Amino acid sequence: MSTEDHPAPRSLAEALRGRDDASLAALLRSRPDLITPVPTDLTQLATRAGTRASVVRALERLDRFALQTAEALAVAGDPSSYDELLGLMAGDAREPEVSAALPAALAALREQALVWGADDRLRLVRTARELLAPSPQHPSPTGLGPSVREATAGMSPGRIQEIVATAGLPSTHDSVSAVDGLTALFTHRRKMKSLLAKAPAESLEVLERLVWGPPYGQVTHDPAPRLRWLLDRGLLLPTTPGTVVLPREVALHLRAGRAHRVPEPLPPAVEPAATHRPQVVDSTAAGQAYTALATVEELLKDWDEGGPAVLRAGGLSVRDLKRTAVALDVPEPVAAFWVELAYAAGLIASDGEADERYAATPAYDEWLERPAAERWVRLAQAWLAATRTSGVVGGRDAKERALSALGPGLDRSAAPEVRHRVLSLLAGLPEGAAPAPEAVLARLRWERPLRGPQAEDDLRSRLARWTLTEAELLGVTGRGALSAQARALIGASPTDPDKRPEPEGPGDKLPVHHHRTAASLASLTAPEQAVAAAAATRLLAPLLPEPLDHVLLQADLTAVAPGPLRRPLAEVLGVLADVESKGGATVYRFTPGSVRRALDAGRSASDLHAFLVQHSRTPVPQPLAYLIDDVARKHGHLRVGAASAYVRCDDDTVLNEILADKRADALRLRRLAPTVLAAQADPATLLEGLRAMGYAPAAESAEGDVLITRAHAHAHRTPPRTAPEPVPEGPPIPDATLLTAAIRAIRAGDLASTAPRKPTDTASPLAPGELPRTSSAETLATMQAAVLTGDALWIGYVNAEGAASQRVIAPVRVEGGFVTAYDHTADEVRTYPLHRITGVAELADD
Repeated sequence: MSTEDHPAPRSLAEALRGRDDASLAALLRSRPDLITPVPTDLTQLATRAGTRASVVRALERLDRFALQTAEALAVAGDPSSYDELLGLMAGDAREPEVSAALPAALAALREQALVWGADDRLRLVRTARELLAPSPQHPSPTGLGPSVREATAGMSPGRIQEIVATAGLPSTHDSVSAVDGLTALFTHRRKMKSLLAKAPAESLEVLERLVWGPPYGQVTHDPAPRLRWLLDRGLLLPTTPGTVVLPREVALHLRAGRAHRVPEPLPPAVEPAATHRPQVVDSTAAGQAYTALATVEELLKDWDEGGPAVLRAGGLSVRDLKRTAVALDVPEPVAAFWVELAYAAGLIASDGEADERYAATPAYDEWLERPAAERWVRLAQAWLAATRTSGVVGGRDAKERALSALGPGLDRSAAPEVRHRVLSLLAGLPEGAAPAPEAVLARLRWERPLRGPQAEDDLRSRLARWTLTEAELLGVTGRGALSAQARALIGASPTDPDKRPEPEGPGDKLPVHHHRTAASLASLTAPEQAVAAAAATRLLAPLLPEPLDHVLLQADLTAVAPGPLRRPLAEVLGVLADVESKGGATVYRFTPGSVRRALDAGRSASDLHAFLVQHSRTPVPQPLAYLIDDVARKHGHLRVGAASAYVRCDDDTVLNEILADKRADALRLRRLAPTVLAAQADPATLLEGLRAMGYAPAAESAEGDVLITRAHAHAHRTPPRTAPEPVPEGPPIPDATLLTAAIRAIRAGDLASTAPRKPTDTASPLAPGELPRTSSAETLATMQAAVLTGDALWIGYVNAEGAASQRVIAPVRVEGGFVTAYDHTADEVRTYPLHRITGVAELADD
């Protein structure tokens, strides 16, 4: 960085003031918390960029090498030079890979306003230095300890002089110069090598144990000779009683100048662990996508007449989740995934009734009418954007409360970003290639290293593992490789080179800052998402199995569906028979109860025979025909209506049998007429009771007509519901329009706060940020004069909410207690009440 044309900045605010609009936009885009709300000027932007919360958030979003660079600056001098930083990162040997990657890492730190200053005066922002510098309470990730100056801060001058003398240095008259001399010795490679050559082997072993950290050790009041030799020469320095520390300068000499044991300038490569033909991957994923659609339909069909009750605290009970898992024939964690996916897609919600239950939404019926490929795309898009995470179901929250499916506390804001990043890594591999899960996790840990003690089960790693599992369940991947339809859906289609992530492999030497990030894949605009969804639908549709219009009837009262059935056939068959097994082929079983269910739905025996003949590729077996005729012959022989309930039958002997049956005692029947029995049970209970006794009663209306029970007559739907909104991870990334307006406002506010004012004889100098103060008469006179001359003025203004600000305005008109002026701060013409202007000052001519 040249300083010939631009003087070196003296503060972060001055450094920001020297940036162009593109650089400021990059800063606000990478740290969106700085723009909420929009700062009034660059000084406020710099102050906000140095707050602890904002700096912590920025550090957490650095990749491992950029973070290592920041950690090295935290143990370097303040200010530091680029050469000093390069030595700390690349060591005395100047490792070529580290040297090549360092400029990009430093540029990233500068872009995010974590580092400022020219190359000869690099400064890490104060808050970041405090967070990353070594201290006894917060050890540095570098493993380095305090400097000689810091470690000797509380040491007596006499003891310091003893150390200097024993180390072979000339004595000095003050402790400061003595410490400087000791520091110079420890940072001089040749002199340190000569000093350590005289050290006993046991002393060198002590240094080797401390060199990479932790740098602290314990000693007794009478140290052993190997420790005494080191203490006498300052190679170990006492901190607290019984504790010694290895000074930073000594450790760096022993490390050959490197701040980190293993600098990691390049991201770990994500390489294929297995490779399949792309057609196999796509067809496998499509098959799983169809299974996903069938599973969601089965879940919603199971809840069609009202699903499980909502817990008082919200969510599904453990018992209901187990029951759902049994119904879907999947493990409970997988059942929780399907339930949460349907909820995220807006297909299920609570009904809001007094006895609150979960049920399908009206959007479910609309979803069912869409083609299968479109239905899958909607599920996949909901999964990509959802922050609710089914993987945490069964765990505990911070208050040790159980986390239940569909309940509160399941949102993990990082989930969408991790999902998109995992998929973008898969998209960077050749088509059909599947990576090892550990390679993906290693890459993610490099891109977002953990702060504090590293744990294998950190949230991002768990989210990545869940992503790989859920992507396979949903059909986003097939055999571990990303499918073509999923590539299109995330905007990484191989047919669009600009949207494909850069190759991930041994030959990829670009620093991570040049890669298309997951955030860019996750932030497709609405039109781009529509185009991506259409492309994914177009790719998936030909791969899904064509629905069949026939079944194979068996002599054992079963029907085999060799594939997915067309919706009308599947709906009628689902009423006429019970599903016995699922898989590649679905087996339906016909029972008296299932046939009666079809008759209750308004089908006659002839309708059922015709239906089976039309849709069976095999002849209708005789046992099945007999079953239908036998159930139909008895169906409706008994009639149940509302008295509160009654039974009537033309054959009084049947009623005599019912009265004599002890199983009818609970129905409390009594004869009203030879062909009519009255019951104190309601009609529905009476129907079920008689059916349990082996009869086939039919319900009738008040006019005596048989009531037809449609298969979906009791389908329960919630009122219209919207899908749950994802919980964002921090402020959203600002769009171009917002960035442009914000930068204009910040620069205008900065002009107002920094514009030079004409000196006056009466006005005392104002402190930075202080508003000008003038009397009402002076304000009015200055405004009127500026209207005539066209000069710009600096004003202090307090709005209706009491918020004070500084502005630069060019008055156009003053009348009726108001001034109309062009406001350079807002870049528009505005009108201000004069009584809200605290004061006014003229700007200097330059």
